[in-house]
Amino acid sequence: MIKKIDHIGIAVNNLEESLSFYEDALGLKVEDIEEVPDQKVKVGFIDIGGVHLELLESTSPDGPVAKFIEKRGEGVHHIAILVDNIENSLDLMKNKGVKLIDETPRKGAGGSKMAFVHPKSTHGILLELYEK
Repeated sequence: MIKKIDHIGIAVNNLEESLSFYEDALGLKVEDIEEVPDQKVKVGFIDIGGVHLELLESTSPDGPVAKFIEKRGEGVHHIAILVDNIENSLDLMKNKGVKLIDETPRKGAGGSKMAFVHPKSTHGILLELYEK
């Protein structure tokens, strides 16, 4: 079921400015920038030893990342766990009574499939199941 932590999503107000910090101050390399219209975000990816930072800038004032920043400010948005089969993982969790935000996968960045697990079931962390 679970393979590893794939990425940590970080909500930011300004993607370019935020990516500059990671490049200039920390010497990290931005791998890719992609817009995901279904999620109303522009995403920048940085690899750190096989785990990615996924910086998320909202492309719409009513997008989920914009609402997150409005409520909590910039910062860690979610932790993504790479799974072999997202549909099976969701079914297993649902059968165990885990509260899911997404009972079926959505389209994510890079053609991936993703689904969120509700923070009420994970002790306050927004957990993303992620299949490449």
